[in-house]
Amino acid sequence: MNIERQNLSVGGIDVEVVRKPIKNLHLGVYPPSGRVRVAVPPSVNDEAIRLAVVTRMGWIKRQRNKFEEQARQSARAYVSGETHYYFGVPYRMRLVRKSGGSMVSVAGDRIELSVPANADRDFRERAFQRWQRDRLRERVEPLVGHWSETLGVQRPKAGIKRMRTKWGSCNPIGGRVWINLEMAKKPPACLDYLVCHELAHFIERSHGDRFIALLDRYLPNWRTLRDELNREPLAHEEWSAGLA
Repeated sequence: MNIERQNLSVGGIDVEVVRKPIKNLHLGVYPPSGRVRVAVPPSVNDEAIRLAVVTRMGWIKRQRNKFEEQARQSARAYVSGETHYYFGVPYRMRLVRKSGGSMVSVAGDRIELSVPANADRDFRERAFQRWQRDRLRERVEPLVGHWSETLGVQRPKAGIKRMRTKWGSCNPIGGRVWINLEMAKKPPACLDYLVCHELAHFIERSHGDRFIALLDRYLPNWRTLRDELNREPLAHEEWSAGLA
């Protein structure tokens, strides 16, 4: 797929422009900073893009204001007393230093992180994120199987990685779906929506009417789940949602 990218300034707002083989213009505003992205067919010129952005400037500003008000987590030190989200539920962390390797367990309203006595902050983060990755994969694999069968597409391979601009991504040609590690913090229903969203792209690559019709048919409450995901507390890092 031929994709061209450029940046335009419209009314003091930086706009990311993506030209690719699609039929219609699609404009989106993404958290946390209100990044504006316009996807257009290759034939659409810069003036048409500027007009589309100016026409929807009021909506863009309202979306940006909502993101500014969204809750954000402080930087994590992975020490006792911190709150960490695990599939949408807040838990208090208890840090235990002992000999041996690292381990994470959940009991009641606590997440216990056990690490060697000399483990620094980066070691604790890596240990905790390995655990998050494993738990997320356990949930992703059945969902990929379910939605592959439901949508009638060949089951792709699923990977977990940290992404700075999207909750998930896919490569239909390569048969691969990627899920943002941050989804280990989000409610299970939002993860279900995300996997459905990405696998629907194996049928329709754009976010056009056909794609929306697929979500409406197979996951009628997808808009509610999308909005819930976008309202979830953002990590200290600059994450943003790249979903329709």
